[in-house]
Amino acid sequence: MKERRTVIMDGNEAAAYVAYAFTEVAAIYPITPSSPMAEKTDVWSAEGKKNLFGQPVKLVEMQSEAGAAGAVHGALETGALATSYTSSQGLLLMLPVMHRISGQRHPGVLHVAARTVGTHAFSIFGDHSDVMNCRGTGFAMLSTSGVQEVMDLAGVAHLAAIKSRVPFLHFFDGFRTSHEISKIEAMEYEELAEMLDREALQAFRDHALNPEEPALRSTVQNPDIYFQVREANNRFYDAVPQIVEGYMDQISARTGRTYKLFNYYGAPDATEVVVAMGSASGAVRETVDYLNAQGRKVGFVQVHLFRPFSIGRLLDAIPETALRIAVLDRCKEMGSAGEPLYQDVCTAFSQSERCPLIVGGRYGLSSKDTTPAHIGGVYENLRSAKPLNGFTIGIVDDLTHLSLAPDAKIPQGREGVFACKFWGLGSDGTVGANRNTVEIISKHTDFYGQAYFEYDAKKSFGITKSHLRFSKAPIDSSYLVRKADFIACHHQTFLAQYDMVSELLPGGTFLLNCAWTVAELEDRIPGQVKRALAEKQANFYIIDASGIARDLGLGIHANIVLQSAFFRLMSVIPAGEADGYLREAVRETYFTKGDAVVEKNLNAVTRGAEALIKVDIPESWASAPDEIAGASADVPEVIRDLLRPINAQKGDDLPVSAFEGYEDGQVELGLTAYEKRRIAASVPVWNSEACLQCNQCAFVCPHAAIRPYLLHAVEADAAPTDMKLVPAKGKAAVGLFYTLSVSTDDCTGCGSCVSSCPAKQKALAMAPIDRVPPGREAWAYGLGISDKKIFDPFTVKGSQFKEPLLEFSAACAGCGETPYAKLLTQLFGDRVYWANATGCTQAWGGAMPGIPYTRNKEGKGPAWSNSLFENNAEFSLGMALSVKQQREAQKQRAEALLKITGNAGLKKALEQWLLAFDDFTQSVEAGDALRGMLERAAAAGQTSVEEEKLIRDMLAAKKHFSRKTFWMYGGDGWAYDIGYGGLDHVLSSGENVNVFIVDTEVYSNTGGQASKATPLGAVAQFTASGKRSGKKDLGALARTYGNVYVAQVSMGADPAQLVRAIREAEYYDGPSVIIAYAPCIAHGIAAGMHLAQQEAGKAVDAGYWHLYRYHPATGVFTLDSKEPTIPYGEFLAGEVRYSALERTFPEHAEELFDKAEKQAREKYEAYRKLQK
Repeated sequence: MKERRTVIMDGNEAAAYVAYAFTEVAAIYPITPSSPMAEKTDVWSAEGKKNLFGQPVKLVEMQSEAGAAGAVHGALETGALATSYTSSQGLLLMLPVMHRISGQRHPGVLHVAARTVGTHAFSIFGDHSDVMNCRGTGFAMLSTSGVQEVMDLAGVAHLAAIKSRVPFLHFFDGFRTSHEISKIEAMEYEELAEMLDREALQAFRDHALNPEEPALRSTVQNPDIYFQVREANNRFYDAVPQIVEGYMDQISARTGRTYKLFNYYGAPDATEVVVAMGSASGAVRETVDYLNAQGRKVGFVQVHLFRPFSIGRLLDAIPETALRIAVLDRCKEMGSAGEPLYQDVCTAFSQSERCPLIVGGRYGLSSKDTTPAHIGGVYENLRSAKPLNGFTIGIVDDLTHLSLAPDAKIPQGREGVFACKFWGLGSDGTVGANRNTVEIISKHTDFYGQAYFEYDAKKSFGITKSHLRFSKAPIDSSYLVRKADFIACHHQTFLAQYDMVSELLPGGTFLLNCAWTVAELEDRIPGQVKRALAEKQANFYIIDASGIARDLGLGIHANIVLQSAFFRLMSVIPAGEADGYLREAVRETYFTKGDAVVEKNLNAVTRGAEALIKVDIPESWASAPDEIAGASADVPEVIRDLLRPINAQKGDDLPVSAFEGYEDGQVELGLTAYEKRRIAASVPVWNSEACLQCNQCAFVCPHAAIRPYLLHAVEADAAPTDMKLVPAKGKAAVGLFYTLSVSTDDCTGCGSCVSSCPAKQKALAMAPIDRVPPGREAWAYGLGISDKKIFDPFTVKGSQFKEPLLEFSAACAGCGETPYAKLLTQLFGDRVYWANATGCTQAWGGAMPGIPYTRNKEGKGPAWSNSLFENNAEFSLGMALSVKQQREAQKQRAEALLKITGNAGLKKALEQWLLAFDDFTQSVEAGDALRGMLERAAAAGQTSVEEEKLIRDMLAAKKHFSRKTFWMYGGDGWAYDIGYGGLDHVLSSGENVNVFIVDTEVYSNTGGQASKATPLGAVAQFTASGKRSGKKDLGALARTYGNVYVAQVSMGADPAQLVRAIREAEYYDGPSVIIAYAPCIAHGIAAGMHLAQQEAGKAVDAGYWHLYRYHPATGVFTLDSKEPTIPYGEFLAGEVRYSALERTFPEHAEELFDKAEKQAREKYEAYRKLQK
């Protein structure tokens, strides 16, 4: 057998690589974790890569997964081989069309990175709940378990679909396989072409719709014939297993790896067998090897072809000696007799004379790690006197007692594997560096490499754990590294927060990135860490990578420094060679960001190799005492029992009982206030003498970590000594004191506050956090200061004296979305129903346990929820109609009570409330007064039965006394694309709902894919060579109804106009839309995200983004933008999403940029005419 070419890919790229060969049309819509398949396809097409038919793939991004499925259907109808890539809810949106595609016997293929379907909560991680919803669609379903299998078998889906004329769904586990990077052997396109049945392909093309030979499809059939036609298709599905088997035989012959519909692994005379499919296969095989080496007789059946399910092949695969079988499903079907694969296996044996005991169990939901120890527990259950059915593994179920204990005797990992684990912070570059590390070692040595990346729930600044393995043999360990030869801690604060060293193998290497000298380690390192390092006889090194990165102008990105240090320590590749390979990787990785960025990172390679310091562990560390924990403050149960364990990376240890009361997904607000993560490298320091007291700094702060307060004399006298106080400015504030408080524990160090300060001598300056007093006492005191209510809240200054009800979110430093949301909560947060679209705003706004939305001092706050990506507008409308109906019922009760009550005080309160019923401001005061009167009347008890009932019913619905506001909030992916149809319908309804769109001009949450908000010429995912169409004018479309308030705003350009627009929208009795320019890390702002607000100002100054307000009550259109004051091209040059086009496709850049500037000018002139 000839030597095969090796490549370094993740599962998504492997699937995309094979699919590209067979695809003529790809219709897609981005969704995590499948998006990279489409992204790769787009890039390859832009670069001119050819499929098997000599053409680049034609890729189209649709408005939703339903649209993508429809386009695939249309392409197949007319004779082109079509493919799509999707996951989770996206796959479910395709279901109706999937039935049509299979019903018409089209050879379409879906590649699915299988992912959890949203239920009580969303999860972007992997299990089979999405694909199991597709069992009845008529698609054949092919499962693969690892990156090599994806490469080998993805083509079988296409080949068999063409030959059988049955569409295929090829699935592999989201994240565990889709994002695992491995060194694998490639399937060459020539080999795939040799296996392609050209006659079957031509027959498909000949059968395609064409006016040259016209035909009609998709008829309407009645009961007299529909049933028979469905049954006539049986023979095509009966033929599929043999067709798939034939292609698997060919693949096996070419690769030397054996593939069958059901692969058996283990003892030929096994008595206990596990049946499963997907990425757990690697862990099961390791367990089988260990147990059989101990004298057991166990086996494993890996399912590849799940539909059509071949009973005969399954029975042939399982040894006749098998007496007990455990079937593992990676999904949970509530209320079922058993999960899908378990039921199929039971059905198979019911048609056989063999009668083994069969039990089923669940594992790995939402990518829950499944180790050989967990699988060992399954085999232990099988050998017990009465095996548990319906069991779970990987969790502790202390409620329904269905969980199996792991078998701790089973080792984690095979011999000869070098394992590494890197602890990083989201956005610090650790993950990207480790991707490069695996690629370098795999490419330039005979080692096989594997990399998998683990993330916590935070959108940004969360913990990242990189799990790397290297071996001379292929690696199939499909679980996390829990025993490592090398561990790196990339942030010194982690030492006291997380248990890292316990996972280091004896004699292993521990690398710590810290600013401490060797002499300072004695006082800085926790006792338990010292003891662990000594007990393990660790090779201990330190490096001030963060300091080096700052010196080089790389900010928090110390990844290249640390990567260089890793190569110097591990000596996997000779130092000189490693240096060259790393420099090559740096040039390739940072090419599109410009020469200056490349040069800084090249310097980081040099400094990282030179700055390592070996630490000799003192003997005294072996007996170092544990740190004495300070007295724990009294905190809510949710903090003690959930937030703190989860944030300490101990969420996997929580038992089922910990979530009693949380089964429906509801959780308390305000949890981020207890996190105090202290992640900023630098924080702002206030110069009170230079301060204008404009509150602009607080206005732009994405995380509400800087807040102004007004204090009266009594509050000032009681203020802690670390709180700076100065006389408040403004006539209304005479006699008051002003302070600006900073939470250094919650700040992310973005610097937006400093860059936005308008004072000539800046009133804020960034300083290293270690040199700034924590100021905790002053911060805590500020939270209790009363609201003075002397400045108009609908001004920039006045709004910031209102308590923000969005704080310390997991948004990126300098985020352009969160300041808008924070402002809305300051203005309406105590009375808002908040419908949040799926996307980035949900990722930083609703990720458990870091819930950033909070309550005010009265316990009121946003009523926040999310339904789906596509239906946020409809979801919000439903909320509004529901509350409207309930308030109308309350109004009817008030009117009825008014007629019969003899209580003069109550009668007056009812009259006043009815008058204020629809008034957003007055209904609060009138409602409070009415509630008080009702409570007194109920306590007095001197009422008729009818009056008593009305009073009781009104008090039961007292939450509906005040008028509430309804805001739907989300990004451009929702409003411009997938949710536009629903949004348009809701606006046309005329209901009093408000829409706030944070327009980042890309799909920020899924990796920066193009949306209809992406402007002409921008580089984004799916527009690698520059977007060819212009940006949708959503505001203009909304204005066509005539009764919709519409505004376009930019916080960094004109904050006063923003506040005016919000006020006008809220007080307009009808639908409103505000479209806000939101700078995003995906834009690649060359000046840095600390200048995000200034970048938003430049967008307006250049005429790139226009400010306006249209008020339907007056019919007046107000253009708030002035004539451009800076060149359009100057703005474009400052963002990588545009400047990259000049480096990658220079032939397109000039044409597209000129056209974009012309369109922007034409739009401005059109707006000017509207104003006239």
